Amino acid sequence: MTTQEHASKIRTPEHPADPIFINRWSPRGFTDNEIPEGVLNTCFEAARWAPSTFNSQPWRFLYALRGQPELEAFLAPLVDFNRGWAQHAAALIYLLSSKEFTPHGKTERQFSRTHSFDSGSAWANFANQATAAGWAAHGMTGFDAEKARTELRVPEGFSVEIAIAVGRKGDGAHLPLGLLKREQPSGRLPVGEFVGRGFFPERFRR
Repeated sequence: MTTQEHASKIRTPEHPADPIFINRWSPRGFTDNEIPEGVLNTCFEAARWAPSTFNSQPWRFLYALRGQPELEAFLAPLVDFNRGWAQHAAALIYLLSSKEFTPHGKTERQFSRTHSFDSGSAWANFANQATAAGWAAHGMTGFDAEKARTELRVPEGFSVEIAIAVGRKGDGAHLPLGLLKREQPSGRLPVGEFVGRGFFPERFRR
C-alpha cells in the first residue's frame, strides 16, 4: 500500500475540515533540498498570528540551516534516535517560550500560566503553513532540554519547548528499515472520544 493509499484509508474526516489539517503529518525522511529562508519566514509569519493569553506572544524560535556551523549545536541536544534522521533536515529549529509577560497597562512582569500552551498554538500555525508551502515539519521532545539551553545560550526565564526538523519529504532512503516502515501518516481518535457535551464523561478516562 502506498503512502497516499494509506493516508486516504485512515485520514478520512468525520466532519468537514480544511484539508490542510488532515494532510499535515510528520515524516522523518527528507530530501537534500535546501530551504530558502523566505519559506521559513513565511512559516514564522503564520506562527506570528497565533492566539495567546493577553496577546502575550510568548513564543521564540531559534533556527539553523543545514550546512551552517551552528547546526552542530542544534543537533547536539537531540537523543541519538532523533539525531540520526534529523541531521538530514534542511533546517533545525527550537521553540522557546517566555515564562513571564507584562500585561497591558501594567509595568510589572508576571508569570504566564499558559506560556507553553500559547507557544503550542504558534507551532501548529508554523507546521500547517509549512505543509501548505510544500514542506514538512516534525516536532520532537526527544532531546536534553538543559543541554539545549546551554548549547543555544538560552537564559533563565525561558522554557525550551520542542525541537523541529523541517525539510522536503523524501523517499526515506537514509532511514533504518524499522523507521522506513513507519514513514506514513497516522490516524486520529474519533471526535466522539475527545469531545463531550456537558459534564466530564467517564469515557474520557480511557
